[in-house]
Order: sequence, then structure tokens, then C-alpha cells
Amino acid sequence: MAAVKFEHAMARLEAIVSELEKGDLPLDESLKIFEEGIRLSKTCLKMLDEAERKVEILIQEKDGKKRLRAFTLEDDETEDSSSAS
Repeated sequence: MAAVKFEHAMARLEAIVSELEKGDLPLDESLKIFEEGIRLSKTCLKMLDEAERKVEILIQEKDGKKRLRAFTLEDDETEDSSSAS
């Protein structure tokens, strides 16, 4: 599947769900768009996983070793309060 933007993929996925919920499509067309929806959902999950990895931040431990840690709201609030000082 060619590179697709997350927002576009989600919009199409929502449209597919809406079409399937109506129940007006013939079985073969329903299966076709269901398969497209499955591909899009996998693509979106992959994009979200990649974004989550990008959000991980590198922190410096007291002993000088570096390790990856997931970003949390507390980290952001700590930075805001320390930059306000």
C-alpha cells in the first residue's frame, strides 16, 4: 500500500464502517470494502506504533547511562515548571 496519511486512512476507515453498518451493499462489495478496512486498520496501527516510538524520549540517568523511556504528561509538566523558573 502506498504511503497514506493517518488522517486520510482514518477518514476512509470511518466511511467504510458507515457503509457496512447501512447493510445496503451486496455481499461481494461488502467483503471487498471490509478487506480494505482491515488493511487500513493495520496501516493505522503501524503508524500509531511508529509515532509512539518517536515520542519516546532519551533521558540521562544519574550514572551517565542513557535509556529510552516513554514520554508522559508529568515529563511535560516538569519541563514547563522548570522553564518557568
